[in-house]
Amino acid sequence: MKLLEKAIVQISPSWALKRQLARQHLAVLNTGYSNHGASTTKSSMLGWLSRGGGVKNDIYKNRDRLVERSRDLYMGAPTATGVIKTIVSNTVGSGLRLKSAIDYELLGLDENTAEEIETQIEREFRLWSESKIDQNGLLDFYQVQDLVFLTVLLSGECFIKLNYFETPRNPYHLKLLVIEPDRVLTPNDKTNDKSVICGVQLDKKTNWITGYYVAKEHPLDTYSGSTDTVYVPVYGKSNQRNIIHLINPERPEQLRGVPLLSPVIEALKQLDRYTDAELMAAVISGMYAVFIESDKDNVTPADIGEQSIVSPEESVVSSSYDDDDTGALDIEMTPGMIVGLRPGERANPNNPGRPNAQFDPFVTAILRQIGAALEVPYELLVKHFSASYSASRAALLEAWKMFRKRRDWFASNFTQLIYQEWLREAVLRGRIELYNFGTDPLYDKAWSTAQWNGPSQGQIDPLKEAKASALKIQEGLSTRSRESVELNGGDFEQNVRILAKEQKILKEKGVTLGNAKNDESEEKVLEPSEE
Repeated sequence: MKLLEKAIVQISPSWALKRQLARQHLAVLNTGYSNHGASTTKSSMLGWLSRGGGVKNDIYKNRDRLVERSRDLYMGAPTATGVIKTIVSNTVGSGLRLKSAIDYELLGLDENTAEEIETQIEREFRLWSESKIDQNGLLDFYQVQDLVFLTVLLSGECFIKLNYFETPRNPYHLKLLVIEPDRVLTPNDKTNDKSVICGVQLDKKTNWITGYYVAKEHPLDTYSGSTDTVYVPVYGKSNQRNIIHLINPERPEQLRGVPLLSPVIEALKQLDRYTDAELMAAVISGMYAVFIESDKDNVTPADIGEQSIVSPEESVVSSSYDDDDTGALDIEMTPGMIVGLRPGERANPNNPGRPNAQFDPFVTAILRQIGAALEVPYELLVKHFSASYSASRAALLEAWKMFRKRRDWFASNFTQLIYQEWLREAVLRGRIELYNFGTDPLYDKAWSTAQWNGPSQGQIDPLKEAKASALKIQEGLSTRSRESVELNGGDFEQNVRILAKEQKILKEKGVTLGNAKNDESEEKVLEPSEE
């Protein structure tokens, strides 16, 4: 090659100069990522065809199909169903519960008065939340939470319309309408309006979301192809919230969500197909005993006629030869069947190799990748804890980082907003008296500050977990209230009240539980050396 270049240089010196300049230019360009992930010359990257795009091309154009496939996987693929339900159960569980925590210092209240008001608020909120508060009167507030969070995972978002109307045995009028995300769409007369994106109305000057266009019925349930829409502003009169849009964007300027399963849809579908194929192969191999090979020259349907097949249960299955010239024998397979041979027929044993010995290792490897993408460790994904205590605990701790993050997001963007609107109605109806409420946003925030407690993490070894909690409390690293929630989702103050009541009953009845040694054992639990 070098000799050829020398010959060309002698013939055309300008060509050599151009080649030298091109090499210098490539040397300048091939720096940083151009030698690695952005390389266009490496053989490993030549087949990588990718094209950049904005939110419109990358998300909006593909969103409908992603949602359809996500729902289909949830309805038919066990792994997809399992991971969605696992996240819902651990994040929301039976519902996030209100723990009022008003900022009494800002409001100028003493601690006792604040506790009395918090108790009243929680009592009134239970009256509303434990009633049927959805639009159709089927679900209470905690069941609505489950539906809303599941919709967010499956569709990437959820819309909740706040309506007000009277219902029996409930003094509060606030009702929640959970809207299928498919119903939020751009009206036909707004398709050329750039301020309307996928049914979301933006302010033309600030790009602030001002409202949503909601179809009166689901677009996939209509035969005409077009639906009438209703415009729902985010805020109504007196800044009262009309609609809540729950979305967790993954790109700047993104206005519509994508399902949780989007990055692993292909892997989940292929895994589901592979599982079905292996299951069917195993079923068929369990039915096949032998293949019957017939000599066509010696055996004909006319010579044999009808043949009987006898199963181990002495059931008779009729089979006969085809009418065509192949002479093939039709046999209806049954588990463990026995086929009688005729003259000129030979039995050829069949070994299909099922169940496949490599099925479990391969599926495990794929599930580990899916779990990593969805932040659900493999052990929790398949509900199989076969590793050591430390490894299993590490997997749970890693998963609970994600669960807590999603719970905080859900509480901030849904339950807390609903609680604020409910508290507004409670004050307006005079069921709760909160001075200065509604006069300043700072006071409103102080009155509506709350904690939302959900299911606890649980313990692999309850004794070790309890000792660790006691040690953290002793060293001032945590509080009894927090540890009560972390261990079993309990309320420390409520626990104290119940314990005091139990002690009183025991004392009145003259019952003594335990002995003096129990106190010593409790002290030992707090010793670091015991841990």
